[in-house]
Amino acid sequence: MALSRQKKAEKVGQLAKELENSTSAIIGTFTKLTVAQDFELRKTVRAAGGRYRVLKNKLAGRAAQGTKIEAALQNLKGVSSVAYTSGDPVALAKALSTWVQENAEFTFKLGIVDGKVINVEEVKALATMPGREEIFAKLLFLINSPAQRLATVINATGRDLAVVLNQGVKESKFAGGEAAAG
Repeated sequence: MALSRQKKAEKVGQLAKELENSTSAIIGTFTKLTVAQDFELRKTVRAAGGRYRVLKNKLAGRAAQGTKIEAALQNLKGVSSVAYTSGDPVALAKALSTWVQENAEFTFKLGIVDGKVINVEEVKALATMPGREEIFAKLLFLINSPAQRLATVINATGRDLAVVLNQGVKESKFAGGEAAAG
C-alpha cells in the first residue's frame, strides 16, 4: 500500500520528534519475524527504556536529519528497524542481545552511541559492559570506601585508648596516683 505524500510527511514528522531526544540507537534487520516475536521484541525494548520501530529507509533518513543518530539512519538498505533510547545505551544493547540469542530471525546492522557509529561487534561489546546503575554503584563504593576506613581508624584510636584505660583500672595500675593525690 503506497503512502500519500501527506502521510509520509506526517510519519517523517512523528519519527523526527521521537528521534530528536535519542542519544543512541541500534539498527537491525529481520526475516520471517512472527507477530508474537515482534510483540516480545517490542516489550523487551520498552522494558529497557527504549522504543522500537520498523523503518522505511528513505523516510528514516529524512526523519533523522539534525538528530544525534542521523549518521546511523542514512543510506540504509533492505528491511530495517531501529531500537532507540535517550537513556542507558548499555541496557538497550543488553536487552536486544539477550532477545537475539533466542531469536535468530533478527540480526544487528549497526548502532550509534552519542553520535558515534558503531559496528555489529561493538554493539555486542556494548551489551557486555556494566550498566549505568552498576557503574554508579561501583563508583559510590570507591568514593565511600576511604571515608569508611578513615572513620574506622579514628574510632579505633578512641576505642583502643578506652580498652587500655579499662585494663589499667582492672589491674589497679592507677592506684598509686590516687594515694599521691589524697
